[in-house]
Amino acid sequence: MPHTYDHGGNVFSISRQMGIAPEELIDFSASINPLGISPLVRKSLICALDSLTHYPDSTHLPLKQALARHHGLKPANFIIGNGSTEIIYHMPVMLPGKRALIISPSFSEYVRALGQQHWEARHFILSPENGFSIDTDRLKLELSTGYDALYLCNPGNPGGTLYPLRVIEQIYSICLAAGTFLVLDEAFMDFCEDASAKQFIIHSDNGIILRSMTKFFGIPGLRLGYAIASPTIAERLDAMGGPWSVNTLALEAGVAALQDQDHNRRTIEFIRQERRGIYEQLDRFPALKPYPSSANFLLVELTGGMTAHELKERLVAMRMLIRDCSSFMGLTRHFFRIAVRTSQENHRLLEGLRRILK
Repeated sequence: MPHTYDHGGNVFSISRQMGIAPEELIDFSASINPLGISPLVRKSLICALDSLTHYPDSTHLPLKQALARHHGLKPANFIIGNGSTEIIYHMPVMLPGKRALIISPSFSEYVRALGQQHWEARHFILSPENGFSIDTDRLKLELSTGYDALYLCNPGNPGGTLYPLRVIEQIYSICLAAGTFLVLDEAFMDFCEDASAKQFIIHSDNGIILRSMTKFFGIPGLRLGYAIASPTIAERLDAMGGPWSVNTLALEAGVAALQDQDHNRRTIEFIRQERRGIYEQLDRFPALKPYPSSANFLLVELTGGMTAHELKERLVAMRMLIRDCSSFMGLTRHFFRIAVRTSQENHRLLEGLRRILK
């Protein structure tokens, strides 16, 4: 079937179609922090309003310094973007070569960004049946046929699988030997920071880590992301964007978000607890198979014949949005993804599922 580039989080267009306010919908289709914006971020945005009479700081230095403190790295290791998606679109322009391998199912924007620069994108399909595990011997064999870039998401999206650091190191070694540049997307790594590959990726010019500040920090409307790489790669990528692609409010919010350690700790604990609870509840449904996740979402398979599209339509009528995952390469039309939200909202989703799947 053809694969489209749809995304979750279409709350505004769906609310317009239904003739209701966006606030009347519960959005499980976009994996955003259910605790919302940090109080420090809210305060910083208000304080920054008067500075909108000036152009944004195109050096991004205060945010790079804050990120360096947060990660234990140097400001020269960071590139700031208008969401990590902006950096995804710069990658095929920066990298030499025209052949990429994408470990799938995965984020659809890799293919679109590569296609715009006339790259050939192939997929290395992982199976839900073995928990989306990566056969590194098979990967090594595939990369030996000649690829200029390998795209890998960790934790996986939409599966939520967290690949241990030793597996990522093994994949990185395979890439180095094959002359393949590793694009490692850690958009959801804030939920399990200890597994980040940042400490070894920065030591060579053969890889980059993509990070998002919209998911964990709950500010998708501001568009803010960054990449971690060697100073050489960072400098090359930094030179590619326009001078003011990241606005003042986003830059201020990024610094404040990193400072609010209480909010960030609460987020990690809250997600861990709610994810465990909703997983256990979903696992009790005869017609559902949830997959273990280390992120703030769960991938679920419908085993009773109903398609994800049908379930999505039924839930929209109940004013709840889920992500139909049939557009992800390697998944069937029976897969959907849900964000982990507040206890009350998660309970409402479970009640809706009981009514539909009874």
